[in-house]
Amino acid sequence: MLNKLRNPLQVVAALLVMTASLLCALQVRGAETRSALQRDPQGWVDILPPTDLKGCYRVPVPPTGQLGREQWHVEKKLLICDGDGGHDMLLFDQEIGDAIFHIEFSYTKIEGKQGYNSGAYVRNSKDGAIWHQAQFGDAKDGYLFGQTLGTAGQKKSFNLSKQVTDMRVKPAGEWNTLEVTAQGKVLTLWVNGAVTCQFEDCGREKGYLGLEGEGYRIEFRNLKVKMLR
Repeated sequence: MLNKLRNPLQVVAALLVMTASLLCALQVRGAETRSALQRDPQGWVDILPPTDLKGCYRVPVPPTGQLGREQWHVEKKLLICDGDGGHDMLLFDQEIGDAIFHIEFSYTKIEGKQGYNSGAYVRNSKDGAIWHQAQFGDAKDGYLFGQTLGTAGQKKSFNLSKQVTDMRVKPAGEWNTLEVTAQGKVLTLWVNGAVTCQFEDCGREKGYLGLEGEGYRIEFRNLKVKMLR
């Protein structure tokens, strides 16, 4: 392409475009970076709920289902899901727009058990019918999927598992760090040092943050959110 550009300014402009494209590709494809919390620790709000879980509520998955027993509780600065109360979302009862959701999590490892499964949510509807989930398992996953709103108000499914080529989630029993950035229509997932995928067509400007319980004991710590202006 460059040899067809005779004007020096055209050459410079083309190089700048190519460089920007390369940098974007590197970011999405797993260039090592520090977490947003590490890069700038100012302006974060701790959202670990109190022991009575005030400010949070549960929604069954799917929303038309039934809730199982109470399986969420707080102990020693950890939010714990016992994993024996059915499939649910624990949502934080405040609508949030552009923001970064920071979590750290570790599954309780049980010898011989497989299929560990949980997730984190951003911009969900209050009833959980619209949901955008960061999926994480046992040394696998680390992608975004869900059901967002289409331009005509209809539900639209998406799944970015094929974007993920580097399994950055650590095995059960080890601590992981994850951040979901919601800015405009773009949701970006960062896991243990790198961006794993990016969804560019989120249909909700605001929504509810949350965590998933799905049959496995999991602990969460350092639950924080930073509003973006």
